[in-house]
Amino acid sequence: MENGQATKIAIVTGGSRGLGRNVVLSLARRGVSSIFTYHSNQEAATKVVAEVAALGQRAIALQLDAGNVSKFPAFVQEVQGALQSLQADRFDYLVNNAGTALYKLFAETTEEEVDALYNIHFKGVFFLTQALLPLISDGGRIVNVSSGLARFSFPGSSAYASMKGAIEVLTRYLAKELGSRGIAVNTVAPGAIATDFGGGRVRDDANMNQTIASLTALGRVGLPDDIGPMIASLLSEDNRWINAQRIEVSGGMNI
Repeated sequence: MENGQATKIAIVTGGSRGLGRNVVLSLARRGVSSIFTYHSNQEAATKVVAEVAALGQRAIALQLDAGNVSKFPAFVQEVQGALQSLQADRFDYLVNNAGTALYKLFAETTEEEVDALYNIHFKGVFFLTQALLPLISDGGRIVNVSSGLARFSFPGSSAYASMKGAIEVLTRYLAKELGSRGIAVNTVAPGAIATDFGGGRVRDDANMNQTIASLTALGRVGLPDDIGPMIASLLSEDNRWINAQRIEVSGGMNI
């Protein structure tokens, strides 16, 4: 294999909870080991490592503020150490998943809030991917997580959705510029998913949940199990010819 051993290795940002956790576990079920990041909840990260071990694979959790570019050089060194412990010098897949929510009307959104979203959802993705380029195998895959909100509009999501729109443009440019290395780059855009993201709004607000279900062709909100296996499949050789695409995984929301 590209990194010198049979087991593929993924790096997943924000892998201790929600969609990221589900991606890590879905990859483990396909025989892929992971290096994943967590922001502050080490206990949750440790549980994910144990869950992956129970599936017969390895996972290594590294702390990272995905919006703090100044920490990326040290993080890359930690990744190199983690790869060594996995008996590899390169990794195969990068899933840029880490993120935070903001539900605020355009007229009420502050500069500080926009800066915070920009740092984690765009600037962080841009420069973390750049920093990791020397370590990703030729023929590897990158998935950038966007949102259905980049296609349809809900009041209160203008800043968040704008960052995701920028990520979708970046994805196409990365696919073009990294194509010479055989690296495929795609966007996965989930619809509304019932997780603790944004304080668990979709999961716990019954009215919100019902409204989203009514706007979705399949009649319910999404679940992490609707997204993680799809991303794991997209990273596999079965989908090697998919490149520079925005794939919405929303159950048919607002169609």
